[in-house]
Amino acid sequence: MAKIIDAKEAASLVKEHDRILCGGFLASGAAENLIDALVAQNTPNLHLCVICTDFPDRGVGKLIVNKQIKSAQTSHIGTNKATQEQYNAGTLKIEFNPQGTFVERIRTAGAGLGGFLTPVGVGTILENEKELIEVDGKKFFLERPISGDVALIRAAKGDKSGNLVYSKTAQNSNPLMAMAAKIVIAEVDEIVETGELDPDLIATPGLLVDYIVQHKD
Repeated sequence: MAKIIDAKEAASLVKEHDRILCGGFLASGAAENLIDALVAQNTPNLHLCVICTDFPDRGVGKLIVNKQIKSAQTSHIGTNKATQEQYNAGTLKIEFNPQGTFVERIRTAGAGLGGFLTPVGVGTILENEKELIEVDGKKFFLERPISGDVALIRAAKGDKSGNLVYSKTAQNSNPLMAMAAKIVIAEVDEIVETGELDPDLIATPGLLVDYIVQHKD
Protein backbone atom coordinates (compact mmCIF):
# COMPACT_ATOMS: atom_id res chain seq x y z
CA MET A 1 0.00 0.00 0.00
CA ALA A 2 1.35 3.45 -0.94
CA LYS A 3 2.07 5.84 1.90
CA ILE A 4 0.18 9.15 1.89
CA ILE A 5 2.49 12.08 2.67
CA ASP A 6 2.53 15.84 2.08
CA ALA A 7 4.45 17.64 -0.65
CA LYS A 8 7.18 18.88 1.69
CA GLU A 9 7.95 15.37 2.93
CA ALA A 10 7.90 14.12 -0.66
CA ALA A 11 10.43 16.77 -1.73
CA SER A 12 12.75 15.68 1.08
CA LEU A 13 13.09 12.30 -0.65
CA VAL A 14 14.89 14.00 -3.55
CA LYS A 15 18.62 14.33 -2.91
CA GLU A 16 21.39 16.30 -4.60
CA HIS A 17 22.57 14.67 -7.85
CA ASP A 18 19.39 12.59 -8.15
CA ARG A 19 17.99 11.80 -11.59
CA ILE A 20 14.33 12.81 -11.56
CA LEU A 21 11.72 11.70 -14.07
CA CYS A 22 8.83 14.15 -14.46
CA GLY A 23 5.63 13.48 -16.33
CA GLY A 24 3.65 15.93 -18.41
CA PHE A 25 4.04 18.06 -21.53
CA LEU A 26 3.88 21.87 -21.58
CA ALA A 27 2.93 21.61 -17.89
CA SER A 28 -0.17 19.53 -18.66
CA GLY A 29 0.07 16.54 -16.36
CA ALA A 30 2.89 18.09 -14.31
CA ALA A 31 3.08 17.47 -10.56
CA GLU A 32 2.88 21.17 -9.69
CA ASN A 33 2.70 20.82 -5.88
CA LEU A 34 5.69 18.47 -5.83
CA ILE A 35 7.67 20.77 -8.10
CA ASP A 36 6.85 23.79 -5.93
CA ALA A 37 7.97 21.89 -2.82
CA LEU A 38 11.20 20.91 -4.55
CA VAL A 39 11.80 24.55 -5.51
CA ALA A 40 11.21 25.58 -1.89
CA GLN A 41 13.66 22.90 -0.72
CA ASN A 42 16.20 24.19 -3.27
CA THR A 43 17.86 20.82 -3.86
CA PRO A 44 20.77 21.51 -6.27
CA ASN A 45 22.57 19.65 -9.06
CA LEU A 46 19.65 17.56 -10.24
CA HIS A 47 19.44 15.68 -13.53
CA LEU A 48 16.03 16.15 -15.17
CA CYS A 49 14.33 13.72 -17.57
CA VAL A 50 11.18 15.19 -19.13
CA ILE A 51 9.60 15.50 -22.57
CA CYS A 52 9.80 19.29 -22.47
CA THR A 53 10.96 21.92 -19.98
CA ASP A 54 7.54 23.62 -19.88
CA PHE A 55 7.37 27.35 -19.09
CA PRO A 56 9.40 29.58 -16.73
CA ASP A 57 6.45 29.86 -14.33
CA ARG A 58 4.79 26.47 -14.82
CA GLY A 59 5.76 22.83 -14.53
CA VAL A 60 9.40 21.78 -14.38
CA GLY A 61 10.38 25.16 -15.80
CA LYS A 62 10.37 26.52 -12.25
CA LEU A 63 13.25 24.17 -11.38
CA ILE A 64 15.18 25.50 -14.37
CA VAL A 65 14.58 29.12 -13.38
CA ASN A 66 15.72 28.33 -9.83
CA LYS A 67 18.93 26.84 -11.29
CA GLN A 68 18.48 23.47 -9.60
CA ILE A 69 19.01 21.49 -12.79
CA LYS A 70 22.61 20.79 -13.88
CA SER A 71 21.71 18.55 -16.82
CA ALA A 72 18.65 17.32 -18.67
CA GLN A 73 17.47 14.77 -21.19
CA THR A 74 14.55 16.20 -23.11
CA SER A 75 12.94 16.74 -26.49
CA HIS A 76 11.71 20.34 -26.45
CA ILE A 77 12.88 23.58 -24.80
CA GLY A 78 11.22 26.12 -27.10
CA THR A 79 8.73 27.45 -24.56
CA ASN A 80 11.20 28.14 -21.76
CA LYS A 81 13.65 31.01 -22.30
CA ALA A 82 15.45 30.19 -19.05
CA THR A 83 16.33 26.74 -20.41
CA GLN A 84 17.60 28.26 -23.65
CA GLU A 85 19.66 30.92 -21.86
CA GLN A 86 21.31 28.46 -19.47
CA TYR A 87 21.98 26.01 -22.29
CA ASN A 88 23.59 28.72 -24.46
CA ALA A 89 25.64 29.93 -21.49
CA GLY A 90 26.94 26.42 -20.87
CA THR A 91 25.55 26.21 -17.32
CA LEU A 92 22.92 23.60 -18.24
CA LYS A 93 23.89 20.49 -20.19
CA ILE A 94 21.16 19.07 -22.41
CA GLU A 95 20.92 15.81 -24.30
CA PHE A 96 18.24 16.23 -26.94
CA ASN A 97 16.16 13.22 -27.95
CA PRO A 98 13.36 12.86 -30.51
CA GLN A 99 10.19 12.55 -28.45
CA GLY A 100 9.40 9.01 -29.58
CA THR A 101 12.96 7.89 -28.89
CA PHE A 102 12.92 9.57 -25.48
CA VAL A 103 9.74 7.92 -24.20
CA GLU A 104 10.79 4.54 -25.61
CA ARG A 105 14.11 4.78 -23.74
CA ILE A 106 12.13 5.26 -20.54
CA ARG A 107 9.75 2.44 -21.38
CA THR A 108 12.61 0.03 -22.00
CA ALA A 109 14.10 0.91 -18.61
CA GLY A 110 10.79 0.15 -16.93
CA ALA A 111 10.48 -3.11 -18.85
CA GLY A 112 13.96 -4.22 -17.83
CA LEU A 113 15.30 -4.22 -21.39
CA GLY A 114 18.83 -3.34 -22.44
CA GLY A 115 17.72 -0.84 -25.06
CA PHE A 116 16.12 -0.81 -28.51
CA LEU A 117 17.02 -0.24 -32.15
CA THR A 118 15.79 2.76 -34.14
CA PRO A 119 16.61 4.17 -37.57
CA VAL A 120 15.88 7.73 -36.42
CA GLY A 121 18.98 9.86 -37.01
CA VAL A 122 20.87 7.31 -39.10
CA GLY A 123 22.77 9.05 -41.87
CA THR A 124 23.30 12.23 -39.82
CA ILE A 125 26.16 13.52 -37.66
CA LEU A 126 24.74 11.40 -34.84
CA GLU A 127 26.60 8.47 -36.38
CA ASN A 128 29.71 9.97 -34.79
CA GLU A 129 28.16 9.70 -31.33
CA LYS A 130 25.94 6.62 -31.22
CA GLU A 131 26.44 2.89 -31.63
CA LEU A 132 25.34 1.59 -35.03
CA ILE A 133 24.01 -1.93 -35.48
CA GLU A 134 23.18 -3.51 -38.82
CA VAL A 135 20.21 -5.87 -39.11
CA ASP A 136 19.28 -7.48 -42.45
CA GLY A 137 21.27 -4.86 -44.30
CA LYS A 138 19.65 -1.91 -42.52
CA LYS A 139 21.39 0.40 -40.03
CA PHE A 140 19.96 1.24 -36.62
CA PHE A 141 21.11 3.13 -33.56
CA LEU A 142 21.17 1.27 -30.26
CA GLU A 143 19.38 3.54 -27.81
CA ARG A 144 20.06 2.87 -24.12
CA PRO A 145 17.37 2.90 -21.40
CA ILE A 146 16.72 5.97 -19.24
CA SER A 147 15.91 5.27 -15.59
CA GLY A 148 15.64 7.53 -12.57
CA ASP A 149 16.09 7.80 -8.84
CA VAL A 150 12.73 9.52 -8.29
CA ALA A 151 9.65 9.93 -10.51
CA LEU A 152 7.30 12.86 -9.88
CA ILE A 153 4.02 12.09 -11.60
CA ARG A 154 0.47 13.48 -11.68
CA ALA A 155 -2.78 11.52 -11.72
CA ALA A 156 -6.45 12.46 -11.71
CA LYS A 157 -7.43 9.77 -9.22
CA GLY A 158 -5.61 7.34 -7.00
CA ASP A 159 -6.72 4.87 -4.39
CA LYS A 160 -5.01 4.19 -1.09
CA SER A 161 -3.21 1.20 -2.59
CA GLY A 162 -1.52 3.49 -5.13
CA ASN A 163 -3.50 2.51 -8.23
CA LEU A 164 -3.69 5.51 -10.57
CA VAL A 165 -6.05 6.85 -13.22
CA TYR A 166 -4.94 9.67 -15.54
CA SER A 167 -6.87 12.34 -17.39
CA LYS A 168 -6.46 13.08 -21.11
CA THR A 169 -2.93 14.18 -22.12
CA ALA A 170 -1.57 13.48 -18.64
CA GLN A 171 -1.32 9.92 -19.96
CA ASN A 172 1.38 10.89 -22.48
CA SER A 173 4.34 10.16 -20.22
CA ASN A 174 3.25 9.82 -16.59
CA PRO A 175 2.56 6.04 -16.77
CA LEU A 176 5.97 5.43 -18.36
CA MET A 177 7.81 7.55 -15.78
CA ALA A 178 6.15 5.50 -13.04
CA MET A 179 7.75 2.35 -14.47
CA ALA A 180 11.34 3.55 -14.57
CA ALA A 181 12.27 5.08 -11.18
CA LYS A 182 13.42 3.62 -7.87
CA ILE A 183 10.99 5.85 -5.94
CA VAL A 184 7.64 6.89 -7.44
CA ILE A 185 5.70 9.80 -5.94
CA ALA A 186 2.23 10.50 -7.33
CA GLU A 187 0.47 13.83 -6.89
CA VAL A 188 -3.22 12.95 -7.09
CA ASP A 189 -6.20 15.25 -7.56
CA GLU A 190 -8.58 12.87 -5.77
CA ILE A 191 -7.71 10.04 -3.37
CA VAL A 192 -10.35 7.31 -2.93
CA GLU A 193 -10.63 4.08 -0.99
CA THR A 194 -9.08 0.93 -2.41
CA GLY A 195 -11.58 -0.80 -4.69
CA GLU A 196 -13.42 2.35 -5.78
CA LEU A 197 -11.54 2.76 -9.06
CA ASP A 198 -12.78 1.01 -12.19
CA PRO A 199 -10.07 -1.62 -12.82
CA ASP A 200 -10.37 -1.05 -16.58
CA LEU A 201 -9.28 2.58 -16.12
CA ILE A 202 -6.20 1.95 -13.96
CA ALA A 203 -3.10 2.81 -16.01
CA THR A 204 -0.50 2.52 -13.24
CA PRO A 205 -0.85 -0.33 -10.71
CA GLY A 206 -0.21 0.42 -7.06
CA LEU A 207 2.72 -1.98 -7.06
CA LEU A 208 4.74 0.75 -8.81
CA VAL A 209 3.76 3.66 -6.54
CA ASP A 210 5.57 4.33 -3.26
CA TYR A 211 4.00 7.60 -2.10
CA ILE A 212 0.83 9.59 -2.75
CA VAL A 213 0.42 13.35 -2.24
CA GLN A 214 -2.96 15.05 -2.27
CA HIS A 215 -2.96 17.85 -4.86
CA LYS A 216 -3.94 21.27 -3.51
CA ASP A 217 -4.87 24.27 -5.67
